[in-house]
Amino acid sequence: MAAPAEPEPGPVLGEADPARPTRTRVERLIRGFLDHLTVERGASPHTVAAYRRDLARYADFLAARGIDDPAGVTDADISAFLASLQAPLDGHQPLSAASATRGLVAVRSLHRFAAAEGITPLNPAAAVKPPKTGRQLPKALDIGQVQALLDTPDPNTTTGLRDAALLELLYGTGGRVSEIVGLDVDDVTAILADPDAGLRLFGKGRKERLVPVGSYARRAVEAWLVRGRPDFAQASTRPSPALLLNSRGQRLSRQSAYGVLQRAASAAQLGVDVSPHTLRHSFATHLLDGGADVRVVQELLGHASVTTTQIYTLVTVEHLREVFLSAHPRAR
Repeated sequence: MAAPAEPEPGPVLGEADPARPTRTRVERLIRGFLDHLTVERGASPHTVAAYRRDLARYADFLAARGIDDPAGVTDADISAFLASLQAPLDGHQPLSAASATRGLVAVRSLHRFAAAEGITPLNPAAAVKPPKTGRQLPKALDIGQVQALLDTPDPNTTTGLRDAALLELLYGTGGRVSEIVGLDVDDVTAILADPDAGLRLFGKGRKERLVPVGSYARRAVEAWLVRGRPDFAQASTRPSPALLLNSRGQRLSRQSAYGVLQRAASAAQLGVDVSPHTLRHSFATHLLDGGADVRVVQELLGHASVTTTQIYTLVTVEHLREVFLSAHPRAR
């Protein structure tokens, strides 16, 4: 389910605003932290934008409480901010526990940075606990549903060839949608020349990993490059190096990739909401169901910690339980 729409903040923190030549100390701290995320930690523009939105709301909250100095922020202030995220203020809908937790994570990271840089003596956010949420297992398609989804693109059209390459790469590599639409043509030449070569994907923090690519994905990519991509490429006067193009000859966006998945799910009559991340979940779940070691799946997904990957083992255990309850005569 999509997160509730959030109001756009006024000034965009971390960017120049000629209408506001002076900044509060809190805003200067946030700007420095966002620069740190971008330059030193190599965070993606999408991640930085998410932090910017959450911290703009935090800066507004502190300003309303008359707090300008980061050193003057207490754990009570941060707890009040967290409560405000879950309360319907000013006619806005309250955020879900997951969205509120995301806001708290941004605030915690900000104050951890301030303490590490000596800007504040302590980290007041360290003791503030996130709201409790029920554990939500990732939703995965079964193999039949995935097959139906992959069968929907029409190989006789340029769009169909592009969509087939996108879907096969998402499911065949378990890559994030940003990683797949970020690929250039040069990135796939190795896997087309050598079936044993891996595809280099760059995840969060520009962390690189090498992922094997199966024959279905390789054939889909080759068909797109030979029979489809030239048609879209000629629509632009400025050639793009991107592997996946839109009809204007420019790089396919994350939003457009999501639309491809939605149309394919509708055509396949799956009856469930499908996003690019659904195929990533399905990739991991099917590997574990097939006997893959959780640490191998961790490497393929690019997770920094195996703890993140282990949530998929809960999915497979739940599946086993459902089969047992439905099939064994004395299960109930």
